[in-house]
Amino acid sequence: MVGSFHPTYLLDLGKADYKPVWQLQKNLQNLRIEGQVADSFILVEHSSTITAGKDSRREHILVDEEWLAAHGFQVFQIERGGDVTYHGPGQLVGYPILDLKDYDKDIHLLVYKIEEMLIRTLLTFGIKAVRRVGFPGVWVGEKKIASIGLGVNHWVTIHGFAINVNPDLSQFKTIVPCGLSGVQMTSLAEELNSSISISKVKNRIIEEMCALFQWEIRPISQEIETLLAVDGLEAKVNRPSWLRVKAPLSGVIEEMEGLLARGRLHTVCEGACCPNAGECFALGTATFMILGDVCTRGCRFCAVSKGIPCAPDPAEAEAVAQTVKTLNLKHAVITSVTRDDLFDGGAGEFARVVIALRRITPKTSIELLIPDFAGSESALETVVAAKPEVIGHNIETVQHLYPQVQPGADYERSLMVLRNVKKLDPRIKTKSGLMVGLGETTQDVCTVMRDLRKAGCDYLTIGQYLQPTPKHLPIKGFIPPSMFAWYREQALERGFKKVECGPLVRSSYHAQP
Repeated sequence: MVGSFHPTYLLDLGKADYKPVWQLQKNLQNLRIEGQVADSFILVEHSSTITAGKDSRREHILVDEEWLAAHGFQVFQIERGGDVTYHGPGQLVGYPILDLKDYDKDIHLLVYKIEEMLIRTLLTFGIKAVRRVGFPGVWVGEKKIASIGLGVNHWVTIHGFAINVNPDLSQFKTIVPCGLSGVQMTSLAEELNSSISISKVKNRIIEEMCALFQWEIRPISQEIETLLAVDGLEAKVNRPSWLRVKAPLSGVIEEMEGLLARGRLHTVCEGACCPNAGECFALGTATFMILGDVCTRGCRFCAVSKGIPCAPDPAEAEAVAQTVKTLNLKHAVITSVTRDDLFDGGAGEFARVVIALRRITPKTSIELLIPDFAGSESALETVVAAKPEVIGHNIETVQHLYPQVQPGADYERSLMVLRNVKKLDPRIKTKSGLMVGLGETTQDVCTVMRDLRKAGCDYLTIGQYLQPTPKHLPIKGFIPPSMFAWYREQALERGFKKVECGPLVRSSYHAQP
């Protein structure tokens, strides 16, 4: 169902022999049947192996046992459907261990969706592939490039698919592939006439599987770590490819840091370890963080330093305005650490920065990303009276996670901040940001959208929570780009005027109206 997450463990085993991975599948299947674990998805590259399904015939293995032993082949009779299949180096194998009760109990639909995933994956590499009715798998012209074979017990699947990336295709001559006499096998490398890495194909398959099956990738549980250890396997720590960013051009970070240092300024880009810092610095943009770089609250998601902050810098407002002018910014974003130690929470400093910007660079539009000022209405009045174009205050997470995520804040108080901005000056646009991947559900997120709209919020950002250090809250799930696209649709349907949703989106990303 669109908009519903299926928690799934991703186990990237690299290269591994067939037998321990087969045993791992069976163990995971049993645990899934018992409801002790979520769905799993194994990706692996095997050594030379022939597997024979329930419908296999011995004569479809074209070499004798002596030859197989001499060439290091292993042969296994397994519980999936279909005939004989070859696995070996250069072939990527995927084993989805899924409870089909969550997928309409339809094994044929599952096969169709796996074929669709493979077709989409191949198309991204410029290869047009098709399915053939009655022959599970994927074809390029008359050649077969991927095979599918599944087993099911108590509606939980085992085994899966194999796609030829860059294998030695001559190895398929040891069998009658899938029992289809005369069939010719092909690979991505063969079709592209060039080498291609397993990792590139793997990354694309993960993204396509997440899109088609609405998966939320969960970090591997201790229970699964134990299973892996028993079978002598190790899963790679896998951060999805959609969370990787390109390194900025040489000198970009250093140049911006030098400019900020001259004004003794801080940015949330650096303080909060923003993944987009290189991109934004290259564009000459940054979100300035006033009132120092030490926060008085202990939010468990934030990388900004906690402790006792220094007194505000009286020259800060002028320095920010001069730097914005030097960068020739059309839109400036100003935020701050939370300063519960100050009588007004730092509201006066926000106002002074706005005044300085209006004087020094009057054509620059201004966005303020403010704390909750501990609920002080007079502090908020001070900020609103300065008349920035946008005032943002991040809701950060769903209501029931507030005690774990930001114990010093309050969900209703944050909504009140946004509601009161509109009461004080309806012309000011309001904005909020939300992190996902902390254990919330899609319904939780939609409830936050509803509450924000009721508070009059105009703009919304939604991004993936990333754990800054081992001391911070762990990630509970990696949300795929397809789900962010769905969140964006939902937000626009609910009336938000501008929405930025994506794995790497942060509250000030693409902030310019």
